Amino acid sequence: MINFLAQATSKGTQGSGGWPLILLFGLMFVIMYFLILRPQRKKERDRKDMLSRVKKNDRVVTAGGIHGVVVSVKENELLVRVDDAKDVKLRIDKSAISTIIESKDEEEEEK
Repeated sequence: MINFLAQATSKGTQGSGGWPLILLFGLMFVIMYFLILRPQRKKERDRKDMLSRVKKNDRVVTAGGIHGVVVSVKENELLVRVDDAKDVKLRIDKSAISTIIESKDEEEEEK
């Protein structure tokens, strides 16, 4: 690829107008879009969908690694119970949720 770039720039200095170099940069942009930008946008869209589906009794894991069960859901924050025996609850931002493991209700139905 470096050899192709060197040939394109040397031809560009000889009066070909530099079109091969412009096409090369265009091709690089297209490759970057499909390898980096597009998957990143899809991942962000999936994350927003996941956060919008959080509901009461879901088992969640925060970005800090805290496991708990959702007690209540507000617009931008959650109340998460982390210890049943001592009734320890944490108020966290929705954006701190990294994964939803499964709903506690669904788990009880399977038993």
